[in-house]
Amino acid sequence: MTNDDNDSDLSSGPIRIPDTLPVLPLRDIVIFPYMIVPLFVSRDRSMRAVDNALSDHRMILLVAQNDPRAEEPTGSELHSIGTAAMIMRMLKLPDSRIRVLVQGVSRVRVTRYEDAGEYLIGAVEPIAEPEMAKSVETEALIRSVRSDIEHVVALGKPISPEVMTIAVNMDDLGRLADLSASNLELRVDEAQSVLERIDPLERITRVHDLLRQEIELLTVQHQIDTQARGEIDRSQREFYLRQQLKAIQMELGEGNELAEEIAAYRERVDQAQMPDDVREEVEKQIRKLERMHPDAAEATTMRNYLDVITGLPWSKLSEESLDLDRAQQVLDEDHYGLPKIKERIVEALAVRKLKKETKGPILCLVGPPGVGKTSLGRSIARATNRQFQRLSLGGLHDESEIRGHRRTYIGAMPGRIIQAIQQAGTRNPLIILDEIDKVGADFRGDPSSALLEVLDPEQNFSFRDNYLNVPFDLSSVWFMTTANVLDTIQPALRDRMEIIRLAGYTEVEKREIARRHLIPRQLEANGISDRLLSFSTSALKSLVTDYTAEAGLRQLEREIGTICRKVARRVAESQESRTKFKRLTVTAANLREFVGPPKTRHDEALDKNEIGVATGLAWTAVGGEVLHVEALLMRGKGGLQLTGQLGDVMKESAHAAFSYARARAADFGIEADHFDRSDLHVHVPEGAIPKDGPSAGITMATAMISALSQRPIRKDIAMTGEITLRGHVLPIGGVKEKVLAAHRARCRTVLLPVDNGRDVEEIPEEIRQDLEIVLVSKVREVLDLALLKKRSPARQSGNR
Repeated sequence: MTNDDNDSDLSSGPIRIPDTLPVLPLRDIVIFPYMIVPLFVSRDRSMRAVDNALSDHRMILLVAQNDPRAEEPTGSELHSIGTAAMIMRMLKLPDSRIRVLVQGVSRVRVTRYEDAGEYLIGAVEPIAEPEMAKSVETEALIRSVRSDIEHVVALGKPISPEVMTIAVNMDDLGRLADLSASNLELRVDEAQSVLERIDPLERITRVHDLLRQEIELLTVQHQIDTQARGEIDRSQREFYLRQQLKAIQMELGEGNELAEEIAAYRERVDQAQMPDDVREEVEKQIRKLERMHPDAAEATTMRNYLDVITGLPWSKLSEESLDLDRAQQVLDEDHYGLPKIKERIVEALAVRKLKKETKGPILCLVGPPGVGKTSLGRSIARATNRQFQRLSLGGLHDESEIRGHRRTYIGAMPGRIIQAIQQAGTRNPLIILDEIDKVGADFRGDPSSALLEVLDPEQNFSFRDNYLNVPFDLSSVWFMTTANVLDTIQPALRDRMEIIRLAGYTEVEKREIARRHLIPRQLEANGISDRLLSFSTSALKSLVTDYTAEAGLRQLEREIGTICRKVARRVAESQESRTKFKRLTVTAANLREFVGPPKTRHDEALDKNEIGVATGLAWTAVGGEVLHVEALLMRGKGGLQLTGQLGDVMKESAHAAFSYARARAADFGIEADHFDRSDLHVHVPEGAIPKDGPSAGITMATAMISALSQRPIRKDIAMTGEITLRGHVLPIGGVKEKVLAAHRARCRTVLLPVDNGRDVEEIPEEIRQDLEIVLVSKVREVLDLALLKKRSPARQSGNR
């Protein structure tokens, strides 16, 4: 658009505007007074309106449409404020259109529109420009608008120098507003809003706001263009430098790095001896990498994938040792005892020796902490000459840790199983899945369900990791798992494993393990030799009984380490003072010098035979424990009160024992009305520790009947078993751990359910010789063995 500031066509004086004018509807533009604009006319009615104006007074009414999509707009579809314009020139074009050059003359208000048949006619009233007195406010607005126009031009807006010159020299508010609006490329509704403002002050204020919006828009656009131009310049510079680098490499004869990389991958594929379907997939990915730009982001992802899949031991197997004598020797060297587990390992090797294609067994070692489950796996790997890999599953919640992440994710990697095989470098390692009972599950999936395929010999020959997306044969892998308890392991997963239980060690076993393994290891770790320090049998016995209370050996090793560190200090001090250090023997007498006073209090057998106090046996995740059950008789109405933080199952056992005692009261010499005038309170000490399970049934029954019949219970007898209302004793679990706990507590007799007789064989021979184990089937047998004769009134204590 241009502006004729000299008004060459309008300078001869005011132009009279007819009362009616032919209408030229405008789709996407608004014409302001004094603006000279070329228009292209293609609609028939519009061309006839132009012809009529040219044949009469050369004036035409320019009005914007409400809807630019309307082809033949009526008067109701046009705005009521438009511009009367003079047609300065007209040119017919070859495509039947016409081009007219028009100059706006004045704003007009259209009072009505009439359809003249061939075109629209509008009745108009010219709108005179109000006179504006100059003031500080108007001068400030003019300067601000001029400054904004210069800013717009500086930001890249294409406004001609002539327009800029006119704007700088123009002092008329209204005309400056029209000139600015006509060069801003406003939307039709925004331009129409400026045209319809008659007051020059309101009009230039509106234009000032629009200029500010345009400046903000152009500023952001300029920032984006600058950033994009910088990226393009950097990319072009990198491309130019890389082309130069290629030319230099070609000159030096170094060749193409990508081509060398592709050749290296193909060589690794040949060496890996992959299955045909895997090789086909890898070749496909190599061809894809070949077509990529070396610096593309996807090329890095593809390289990582190819590095992993070509680095896997698809055909490499470590030579397995099937020498049964050597395997037995290695297992005996590394672990004392554990005959059942060693026997199972040697059996597996024997089967494999006879049948090469046997699938690897899946063993689950269950036992308390510190009994050597993980170290046993390392010994088995050494005995069989397999590579050893350990995966800790404790706290694992994400299924992708097992199956891997899909390559579409940033930072994707294979699952832990494939990573372990890659690190092992062979297809037949021994992988131990540690703490499988502590695997969790959340919104990211259930790792236990993912392990179902891994630990199933019928499925794991085609394990598909999400990252590899090709099957990998896990059937040659020897999987082992460890757990403290079985309850938290998914039943379907537990069914796939062969369960081998490791109970706690006896005192004799602990002393022997300490002498064979723990003491040499700690001596070496602390830099002293057996010529400087030795342990007596009494010291080891005291360490086991008075300083540790565990089923395993970790605390015992820590105590031995404490002694070794103190001796190491004495040795170092003697070297500094250049005095000779004499060999030191740790005995029970001087043990306190090194580890202080005893740290544990074992649940000993009772000091005397008491009424209402029975010794029971309990199983925990860290071994067996002795449990004293107390029953107290008091005045009441036959109620039963239970305390000691008992679980629901244990409470039900107590109620069953109470009902049994009440039903058989006459058999035990209990008066018939005793229950109507007395209450019974049963308490299990250490109330802060939750307790549950049915195995304390006969213990609670014995304590209750003792309190009701006032017959003392033998102090050296311990018992465990579930009770029924008919007085039968049902089998329980954890027999070995419970018997070991009774032995530690110095009990002489242990009562077990008759159905647990098969479990007695697992108890070490020295324990069976030191204890009297009695198998019972009825509560009556328990009472006959545990209860003594009723005391005379003079000797009865205040347990009434």
